[in-house]
Amino acid sequence: MLKKSLIVVSAIALILAAFVAMQSSKFHVQRSIKISASISDIFEQVNDQTKWEAWSPLAKLDAKMTTAYEGPNAGIGSIAKWSGNKEVGKGISVIIESKDNESVKFQLAFEEPMKMIKISEFTFAKEGDDVLVIWKMDGEKNFVGKLMGLVFGCEKMAGKRFEEGLNNLKAVTEKK
Repeated sequence: MLKKSLIVVSAIALILAAFVAMQSSKFHVQRSIKISASISDIFEQVNDQTKWEAWSPLAKLDAKMTTAYEGPNAGIGSIAKWSGNKEVGKGISVIIESKDNESVKFQLAFEEPMKMIKISEFTFAKEGDDVLVIWKMDGEKNFVGKLMGLVFGCEKMAGKRFEEGLNNLKAVTEKK
């Protein structure tokens, strides 16, 4: 009886592992919003990492989160290091590309709760009197990342944070 149970459990584990392994290793999250503010005001909020605390969804998740900055406050080479509770985790954000009033690209190196590196980008485009702001993130998922994605819906969770951050960015820039 014990032998049959072990065979069944092993078969189920093998099937689950095969299913997880077949999941895409690519990670993509994207959200957008239209903001009625100047493109330069919106760009400045994103390009200057010291301004993120006013609208970042992470700041709302942990009031005790600490952030340290290195290099220039804005543009290429700007570095923000954060550490917080289990929802915020710990990591480093580095601006790797910045095109005035067009886009800002970051490399995000998460250290906790799980080590991973992602590329995140904001793009800005005039649409009539508004600015279309797109926030996206791309990366690779290892086996554990694929499993977490199935269990926790990581893309949906990250998308929810992007939506919250974009709405906060809208509120900050539209009241200027």
